[in-house]
Amino acid sequence: MFLGTHTPKLDDKGRLILPAKFRDLLADGLVMTKGQERCIIVWPQEQFGIHAESLRQRSQNNEKVRAYTRVFFSSAFDDTADRQGRITIPAPLRQWAGLDRELVVVGADTRIEIWDSSAWDDYLSLQEPGFASLDEDVVMP
Repeated sequence: MFLGTHTPKLDDKGRLILPAKFRDLLADGLVMTKGQERCIIVWPQEQFGIHAESLRQRSQNNEKVRAYTRVFFSSAFDDTADRQGRITIPAPLRQWAGLDRELVVVGADTRIEIWDSSAWDDYLSLQEPGFASLDEDVVMP
């Protein structure tokens, strides 16, 4: 399980050092793709496979399913962290998410989200005021 908020920097080659506590979960490889709200999602290979299988179970006759799967899979890149725990974020994903030097890496249960630091701050400023009331819709059955 991925937990916590971390603030690594993006280097000149588009690499970031993964938080040490995330590295073991990503040791067998990872897949990066576009996420909602203009973040990048990083999945362990196994979790990506589970998500991909759930998408395969959806009806390809549904236009929204086809559109989502096209964007999702066409923007996916696989990688493996190097010995220093660095991954390279491909230029198309960096550009799409507006990543500069300052990043926020968020543990989100089965995946990691990579955000531009100012975009994450903006997102939190919108979401945190209503956080307490979300439990009725999200947590409570």
